[in-house]
Amino acid sequence: MSALPASPALHPLPPGLASLADHESHARTLLDDNAWAYFSGGAADEFTLRANRDAWNALQLWPRVLRPLAGGHTRVRLLGRELECPLLVAPMAFQAMAHPDGELAAAYAAAALGAGYVLSTQASQPLAPIAQATRDQPGRGPLWFQLYLQPDRGFTRALVRQVEDAGYEALVLTVDAPVNGARNRERRAQFRLPAGISAVNLVGMTTPPPVELRPGQSALFDGLLHHAPTWDDVAWLRSITRLPVLLKGIMHPDDARQALSVGAAGLIVSNHGGRTLDTSPATAAVLPRIARAVDGAVPVLVDGGIRRGTDVLKAMALGANAVLVGRPVLWGLANAGAAGVAHVLRLLRDELEIAMALTGCQTLDQASSVLVDPAAG
Repeated sequence: MSALPASPALHPLPPGLASLADHESHARTLLDDNAWAYFSGGAADEFTLRANRDAWNALQLWPRVLRPLAGGHTRVRLLGRELECPLLVAPMAFQAMAHPDGELAAAYAAAALGAGYVLSTQASQPLAPIAQATRDQPGRGPLWFQLYLQPDRGFTRALVRQVEDAGYEALVLTVDAPVNGARNRERRAQFRLPAGISAVNLVGMTTPPPVELRPGQSALFDGLLHHAPTWDDVAWLRSITRLPVLLKGIMHPDDARQALSVGAAGLIVSNHGGRTLDTSPATAAVLPRIARAVDGAVPVLVDGGIRRGTDVLKAMALGANAVLVGRPVLWGLANAGAAGVAHVLRLLRDELEIAMALTGCQTLDQASSVLVDPAAG
């Protein structure tokens, strides 16, 4: 495959986009039903998809007044690095379905805005040129690679080596999806990847032969799940890489504590954007439990339903070190390529600064649980 261009094309931003909701509405007019079902849908009845958003809305921010605010900022530290703001782009597959510039545009915009970027294993563009185009940008945020462990360990080892050589700074191991959720919306739309779009970084992977099932056996439990990763695989991954490994999909305090015991460098509270287990709890509800379980031993990040700068501040108050933003990035990408993604991230940062000022937070280390519950003080 030929190398990607050094920078994505510039596209004008459509007028009238004042919020992430505006980006979503406009993107719906541009994306076909196939892409929309894949990007926007959740599992089964989509209770968790909706709960993610509802949980952030249900939290109230208690304003404080007359506090010194001059000289404030949104900077945070994460895995030894300083970020201009606590925003990272979540890993999302096949971004070229949203815009031909795909992952390159999203990564470029994130770097320009000082936000982090997490490239998906199932990216539609190769990992090395994306890193090459963004890793030397001054002021950029972290550049991480999301990994699904593959049954072919030799391939996984080779992929990890490519990631290291390209300059990615951490591995984000997704642990909450041994199988896909029951994605009814995708099935109704008869989702198919468009011609020319594929998981290019998985080319050459050897897939195990199908298991021959006896009558009455389960294709899932007696077949596919024989290759599902376990805690031993996390230890193996750590043994073959020099990069820190974060675990994405931690939703139970006991799993958080076990993650610490196997040497995870960070945890991401995530229910896969409501795309795996429907009726699992909202990430905003889970976040403080995970933060208490690890008690500052490693960074805790969160995704799922982040749509406003107020959501970012609430997440920080509940114990997050940073947040990941998913679908809104795709809406911005569909609307205007890199410029659209940059606008989404800028809106979030501007709204975060406003929320900080109106709650009396000069810096984000002043964001504590009393912002959402005065009785917690």
